[in-house]
Amino acid sequence: MNPVPWAAHVAGKPVLIEEIDEREARLRAGNRASALPRPGTSEGRQLRRWLTQLVVAERVVAEEALARGLSAADAPTSGEVLPDTSARLQIGSVAAAVLDTSPARAVFADVTAAVDVSESEIAAYHARNPMRFAAVPDGTPGWRARPVAPALDEVRDRIAIHLRAANRRQVFRQWLDARCAALVDLAPGYEHPGDPRQPDNTHKH
Repeated sequence: MNPVPWAAHVAGKPVLIEEIDEREARLRAGNRASALPRPGTSEGRQLRRWLTQLVVAERVVAEEALARGLSAADAPTSGEVLPDTSARLQIGSVAAAVLDTSPARAVFADVTAAVDVSESEIAAYHARNPMRFAAVPDGTPGWRARPVAPALDEVRDRIAIHLRAANRRQVFRQWLDARCAALVDLAPGYEHPGDPRQPDNTHKH
């Protein structure tokens, strides 16, 4: 049992265990409660560790938004940042959950504003994925329709948008990981779920 009343500190400010309890209670009162692990089990403790990661990441981005003078008006929409399941998987479950909040999306936009892609990256992506933006010729019926690989010039802008969005997600994930590592102190029992030193981590090599 944790001998202190806090699960973590973010920039010296405590995240009380009570807050993790409340987050878990809300989650267990939701419509996905039946899919959650039982409290007190190894998996249940891992869920609490994940919730702790989410809470501290939310604190980190809220502090950053304040420090940068950002508001909800500076935030892109959720769909612009995380348009599909693939994007959520790429950025990771904690970062994806954090980006459901407008302060985090405002920070995302500011942190990744300078991210771009080069012409060589665009050309290399097209060479690896020539059919990624292929279209079916007009007037071709049903099963006989066969996509035609477009020339690079035809899809350059679409590839650039796709790669830039992926690069921005990667940069934000790296930034968030670094800021959390610098600002967060976790109490025993509330370590990162993937920390190999904590007893409930079952991912062994």
